[in-house]
Amino acid sequence: MRKVVVIHQPDFMPYLGFFHRLLYADEFVILDNVQFLRRGWHHRDKIKTDSGEKWLTVGVKKASQNTLIKDIILNEENWKEQHVNLIKNNYKKSKFFTEIFPYIEKLYDVKVNTMIDFNMASIEILLELFDINIKKEYSSKFKMKTVANELLVDILKVTNATHYLSGVGAKDYFISKPFDDAKIEVIWQDLKYPTYPQLHGEFIPYLSSIDLLFNCGIEKSRELLRGI
Repeated sequence: MRKVVVIHQPDFMPYLGFFHRLLYADEFVILDNVQFLRRGWHHRDKIKTDSGEKWLTVGVKKASQNTLIKDIILNEENWKEQHVNLIKNNYKKSKFFTEIFPYIEKLYDVKVNTMIDFNMASIEILLELFDINIKKEYSSKFKMKTVANELLVDILKVTNATHYLSGVGAKDYFISKPFDDAKIEVIWQDLKYPTYPQLHGEFIPYLSSIDLLFNCGIEKSRELLRGI
């Protein structure tokens, strides 16, 4: 029986491509037992402001270089209030502000201590808004010792995957042999990023998914996501 699996880190408030893959998968394995990358997307994403792109960065405590995603702790500074104010000030004139902003408030009211729990709260809210229902599992549950492509293949084996759906960015470090040996077919995401009405001037792609939702609303956003 065909089973398509997506494996990805639990990034914060991800962009559309993250959710596009989940539309075409049977299971999402949350890659939580790999190294946290402070300069990556694990704890931040971009929104559009009247002065261009701006990062929303989740406040986390300092940790050693090899700390795993699942072990990163939130700090207690006022970054949540700053996020809410930045989102409110830059999207308050958007067409669907009153529809979407309550979900933002709900997210920032979540009481958790770890980055992964906060990130997953953001992902769960966006899954709801995009009407995506998918089985989820954490990679740390499997207690595997392999790394890189071998780790992905071991996860795919234990989840009984026949196909692995990957973003094209992974091609840079992709090695086909472990997948070929396991008889797992790799599917590369074909993402045609949509343009849509935005505030603040010229269109900017690849922002957090909330940009689409504020500008287009829930119904139209679901339609656009399924059309790319």
